Amino acid sequence: MKLLILGATGPTGNHALALALDHGDDVHVLVRNPEKLGDLAGRTVVTAGDARDADCVARAMDGCDAVISTLGRGGSPRHGDLFTEAASAVVAAAQRTGVRRLVWMSSFGVGDTIRTATLTQRLGYRTFLRGIYANKAAAEELLRASDLEWIFVYPTALTNGPARGGCRVGESLRMHGMERVSRADVAAFMHEEAHAGRWLRRGVVISG
Repeated sequence: MKLLILGATGPTGNHALALALDHGDDVHVLVRNPEKLGDLAGRTVVTAGDARDADCVARAMDGCDAVISTLGRGGSPRHGDLFTEAASAVVAAAQRTGVRRLVWMSSFGVGDTIRTATLTQRLGYRTFLRGIYANKAAAEELLRASDLEWIFVYPTALTNGPARGGCRVGESLRMHGMERVSRADVAAFMHEEAHAGRWLRRGVVISG
């Protein structure tokens, strides 16, 4: 599969990149700082640019079979309009290139997923993360309105631990305390869905 990864230099995207390469995919990446790819740069087709720029995204996307997006804020408390701007760019680029499948990483608590959150989780989502989650939800609405075969992945709190497998997945998962899932497991699930497409035009919660 010819696969484009957005957010490949981030902690989850880096797992997805390494996994796709190990599986023999023809991997393309769009990154602002190619030097952050390290040794993996020599095994990928690299486009330098911004995922919020439709022209950059289209150049990187051209000829691909699917897109994985693990875009994030890089630890910055400022959310801005990153997710809506990136979603708009992806939709425009997909219209130009004919790419259909998109596996998009969101967060548990965005949109309807908050319905099964614990009281403690809801408090955090509606206070500290309110602006970020609102932008993520708006981005998803843009993608839903497109012709893309989108899959939204909603991980619970992300950890940097190893992949364990056996994750709980479903359109709605009841939470038991502050649940977590490793970035490696999320990346593995997203890579699998880029190939299999079992959750097309649906959202799926994933937790360890």
